[in-house]
Amino acid sequence: MSMLDQINSPADLKKIPRKELPKLAHEIRQLIVDVVSKTGGHLASNLGVVELTIALHYVFDVPNDKIIWDVGHQAYTHKLLTGRKDRFHTLRQHGGLSGFPKITESPCDAFTTGHSSTSISSALGIACAKRMKQDHSKVIAVIGDGSMTAGLAFEGLNQAGGIHKDMLVILNDNEMSIGPNVGALSSLLSRTFSAKYIQDLKKEMGEFLRSLPKIGSEAYHYAKRAEESFKAFVTPGMLFEAFDFDYFGPIKGHRLNQLIDILTNIKKIDDPVLLHVSTQKGKGYPPAEKNPVYFHGVGCFQVKTGNGVACSSAPSYTEVFGNAMVELAQTDDRIIAVTAAMPEGTGLMKFSQMFPDRFYDVGIAEQHGVTFAAGLAVEGMKPVVAIYSTFLQRAYDQLVHDVCLESLPVTFAVDRGGIVGEDGPTHHGLFDLSFLRSLPNMVVMAPKDENELRRMLLTAVNHDGPAAFRYPRGAGANVAIDVPIKPLVIGKGEVLKNGDDLLILAIGTSVADAMEAHDLLLEKNINATVVNCRFVKPLDAELICSLAKKIPHIITIEENLRQGGFGSAVLELLLDEGIPNLQVKRLGIHDMFVEHGPRNLLRQKYEIDAGAIVRAAESMKNTPL
Repeated sequence: MSMLDQINSPADLKKIPRKELPKLAHEIRQLIVDVVSKTGGHLASNLGVVELTIALHYVFDVPNDKIIWDVGHQAYTHKLLTGRKDRFHTLRQHGGLSGFPKITESPCDAFTTGHSSTSISSALGIACAKRMKQDHSKVIAVIGDGSMTAGLAFEGLNQAGGIHKDMLVILNDNEMSIGPNVGALSSLLSRTFSAKYIQDLKKEMGEFLRSLPKIGSEAYHYAKRAEESFKAFVTPGMLFEAFDFDYFGPIKGHRLNQLIDILTNIKKIDDPVLLHVSTQKGKGYPPAEKNPVYFHGVGCFQVKTGNGVACSSAPSYTEVFGNAMVELAQTDDRIIAVTAAMPEGTGLMKFSQMFPDRFYDVGIAEQHGVTFAAGLAVEGMKPVVAIYSTFLQRAYDQLVHDVCLESLPVTFAVDRGGIVGEDGPTHHGLFDLSFLRSLPNMVVMAPKDENELRRMLLTAVNHDGPAAFRYPRGAGANVAIDVPIKPLVIGKGEVLKNGDDLLILAIGTSVADAMEAHDLLLEKNINATVVNCRFVKPLDAELICSLAKKIPHIITIEENLRQGGFGSAVLELLLDEGIPNLQVKRLGIHDMFVEHGPRNLLRQKYEIDAGAIVRAAESMKNTPL
């Protein structure tokens, strides 16, 4: 029997002798690599925190103690140690385990995560609530160094230090290089300084110095500065000390004995503590160690070689966008690319290499990125902000106040629009059409294919105001690409099929479903007009209204929430124009968050595919107006 087979809860883990834990870590890594090779997922980040996760569960008492995993894409070992190993093969599969912590999945998941930099704020809230209930169990936030670039993380640190609540923040640093001498010394000092007797001595000495007549306060502050100066000489922790956290580290994150020792000591401290842990992304799997960026979020791959399993020969929308950016930038030196810690994910690596002076990666700081782009636009530049749909939500106020209010010419390339699949509800881009079209001055588009994406990019860049186009994850339709790129007329759709029985108004990738439904409906003697509307805002009012007056049965389809989306925009238009005797069915996501699962399965389940259009059309066929 493997060691992992003996663990059904964190309590079982504590029964294993320390000397056996490295073997357990090896087994966990093997299982994670094997499962993720079949399901896809976040590999490198999970391999990097195996020992840290084992140590946390070895020392703390989950679920009484709470561990909040920032982003949550590194929680696979946590899932394996908290009673979910028998279902681990269902990771990211429909009806199976989520790829992220989820409150409804396990009492050991303290907070549902998926976006970065939320752990410190949520952990502080939990800690404050626990103190109000006289609950003295521990709260631990595990945050990566990348997530520390977001202002939200520092807002949480600032309040936590200010109100001095008992909580532990672990900074998982998987990029900083620590020299062997400094690293060894700082590790020794951290384990020494964190011991309870040293902490008690510090408090007693502080109280003694402050009690000295006349010179007490000055003596205390002198001693404090001396201690901080010494620690600053051997550790990079002064920033966190400034937030009134006790700082320890950096400590090596793959040495279980050291991790367990320092966590055991820190567990006894009642003040805010930050432990700096240095880990290696992809640890234990050579292909992931060599290329942690590729194996951060990876599809299916061959374990032996690390080579991916090809799914499509067509280029992805992301790849097409990146190439189009390079193409346009070669003839317009005002085009600037801005991304938020996703140069690879947004297809901008080639741009960054060819135009390094016109490429800005602002880190996980979407709010800053949008306002930064607004500043560029004020000075006559043409910034293109490439951000995933679900992450653009974090910068809504900046969209409103800093871009749209003055109608600044900022282009938003909104990747991962619609259902993204196995990453689930925190990553589905199902709200962008709604929240973008509600903003004055904003132009909102969605391409039917990758060639139209190129045309929309040029249209947006040439527009003297804010414009956004959203496109899906994954491969395009493999259509022919126009060279050179041709702009679109803003607010103009196109009729793809003509028919007298039904009017199908589609946007984005739903146009392909509308075209498929058109052919299926012909077999049922229903001849539909299909319109690629292209623009959610402004709508092609002239085209839509002229067709609606002739064809009263109308279906709208979108891969977006129905509330406030494309179908809502069409209904508002038809009502405002006073067109009588219409029957309109809106196909889109109802008022809910969509679970994780294969994209096509979810589109079928939530009735936004060709089959759903056919069923809607049949239900309208004999309905009197």
